[in-house]
Amino acid sequence: MGKIRIAVFFGGKSSEYSVSLESAYAVLGNLDRDRYEPVPVGISERGQWYYYDGDMELIRRDKWLEEGNCIPAALSPDQDVHRLLLLQGDRVRFLEIDVAFPVMHGRLGEDGTIQGMIQMAGIPLAGCGVLASALCMDKDRAHKLAALAGVRTPRSLCISRGEEVTAFAKSIGFPLFVKPVKAGSSYGVTKVSRQQDLLPAVELAFRYDDQVIVEENIEGFEVGCAVLGNRELTVGEVDEIELAGGFFDYTEKYTLQTAAIHVPARVDQVTAARIKETARVLYRALGCSGFARVDMFLTPEGEVVFNEINTIPGFTEHSRYPGMMKAAGIGFPRLLDRIISLALEEPEQELKAAGVEKWQDSKSFQARGIEHGKVCTGSKKDI
Repeated sequence: MGKIRIAVFFGGKSSEYSVSLESAYAVLGNLDRDRYEPVPVGISERGQWYYYDGDMELIRRDKWLEEGNCIPAALSPDQDVHRLLLLQGDRVRFLEIDVAFPVMHGRLGEDGTIQGMIQMAGIPLAGCGVLASALCMDKDRAHKLAALAGVRTPRSLCISRGEEVTAFAKSIGFPLFVKPVKAGSSYGVTKVSRQQDLLPAVELAFRYDDQVIVEENIEGFEVGCAVLGNRELTVGEVDEIELAGGFFDYTEKYTLQTAAIHVPARVDQVTAARIKETARVLYRALGCSGFARVDMFLTPEGEVVFNEINTIPGFTEHSRYPGMMKAAGIGFPRLLDRIISLALEEPEQELKAAGVEKWQDSKSFQARGIEHGKVCTGSKKDI
């Protein structure tokens, strides 16, 4: 049996483009080459798709588009042939894809859009599907579902442009947070301590989304859980963010200039167990699958409060999600194995129910008269 081909999608038309490059570089570097054949698919900041066949280091340095190693590409929408189409002049080449692994953060990568394209193409998807990705990206709707699941959420107000916010801000008091409803990596997020800074913070948040959420400040500190699984869930060690001041903004997330991350968190075993169980409840309530990082607050009174779920968290070797799994005994290469296995789990069970014994055998290009592991050519009119 040939190697499993993993299409790793990176980049994207998002403010988190550069973060995606770092994460994808780490994923590509940790895939077991004895088992997997990576197929890097880069999406430029203008939204152009390319199959990338160059040095992986150039992805990390954001030089991948400059070296002539890119071929325009697209996913075939035909669910019977899981292919990446390589578009070269009037010719089209095909690459078989066994699993699609989006390593893209923020808009158009983490919000259900690319997940929809992959699922429309019938390719097994690593990570959360369309609905969970969209819900988790939307802070307002995610909070409402978390509250229905019995988990406390910060008091908040979601507004569109032109809507009044001052009265609500006064009612919850300062400091408070102003955030874009659908954005990640703390882009456009402001901790507001004075009323006169409220409207400028709202205006900043509107640069990143057409809706803004004004949210109560929760006393205490942030904790997180890495969750892995579909039916049966594995939860990594709880981590804790220690801040010297301010909040965990973009700079602190990616440089840790004054912040520190403790894994395991400095909490007792009973509290850690409660945090993990709350993470499981939230993961299921929002329909997550594959993997996700659940972020919460722990108040001085020991109450767990929902913050957000990241369906494609940072994936460098030093990121929180791999760090929590490593502390639980699951190293980076093994973690990627598990994620890929989970992507194949659902289709495999469906095929077995239909009488097909092996998922990989059913996907073999030999079954279609095309030699497995080869790039095949054809004219555009054949597509």
